[in-house]
Amino acid sequence: MYDSQSSQRLLRQASWLSFWIGVVMLAIKSAAWYLTQSSAILSDAAESVVHVAAVAFVVYSLRLSQKPPDEDHPYGHAKISFFSAGFEGGLISIAGVFIFYQAVHQWTSGTEPQRLGMGSVLTAFALLINGWLGWHLLRLGKKGGSLILEANGNHVLTDAWTSIGVLVGLGLTWATGWMGFDPICAMLVALNILWSGVRLMWQSASGLMDRADPAVQVAIIARLDAATEKHGVTWHQMRHRHLGDGHWVDFHLVFDDETTVRDAHEIATDFEREVRDEMGPATIVTTHLEPIEDHARIHGHPPGEMPLVDPGEGHHPD
Repeated sequence: MYDSQSSQRLLRQASWLSFWIGVVMLAIKSAAWYLTQSSAILSDAAESVVHVAAVAFVVYSLRLSQKPPDEDHPYGHAKISFFSAGFEGGLISIAGVFIFYQAVHQWTSGTEPQRLGMGSVLTAFALLINGWLGWHLLRLGKKGGSLILEANGNHVLTDAWTSIGVLVGLGLTWATGWMGFDPICAMLVALNILWSGVRLMWQSASGLMDRADPAVQVAIIARLDAATEKHGVTWHQMRHRHLGDGHWVDFHLVFDDETTVRDAHEIATDFEREVRDEMGPATIVTTHLEPIEDHARIHGHPPGEMPLVDPGEGHHPD
């Protein structure tokens, strides 16, 4: 993962690249729609309108997410990543509804597209650029741990798939002469865009509600179990949350009463290192140290009774 100033600058440059390419794509697709009056190409152009609006918010969100913690935001500003993903998903969904409506209107009104050859060339050119841009943004987003760039990369790839659908519709229309393929293709594209938008909003809501990622849970548990065998201590009450640009993990470690604070701290530090090695350097790990023999009394439980913890979250001390 990236964590240096130069890496953050690279992420910001990628967001600006996405914005300006989006502006160029909007111009190209608008020209293609003006020439052809194709409902399918209109759907592609509408997707680019959403892209430009969404990336403008992405640029702001990425800049804000990289600000250090302050008095008003002691945990930092990275949670804006989830708002950015949700905002982008909402715009995509609105575009999907608009595209579907326009396709139905074209079909019922009997409007026929024109100059499909030139429209196909412009759409294919936009497809190649968007395909590269989406791959580039996803690669940087995953490498830099930026949910904002990942969401934008997925959006750009959705735009590329939209262009593929448009080309298929135009090709079928040109080959068969039946104009119904154009609005039908636009409807299918609209449904795909809607699905993408809903998925982004779900991802946003999951992050804001701190929904646990099962894959992350399994990976952390495996690391903790390995460290448990190494040091002969037990752990329980593990929790984790996505911060937008990293993870926060906390858990309890239970030691024999004879263990010194110095030794317990050293072992806890090793546990924390194991988790960071698994999750990346942007991960924050917090441990709570407990004695095994007096554990129940300290936590207000009757003698011999241990606190209830979901079995999937960790291992109780013996």
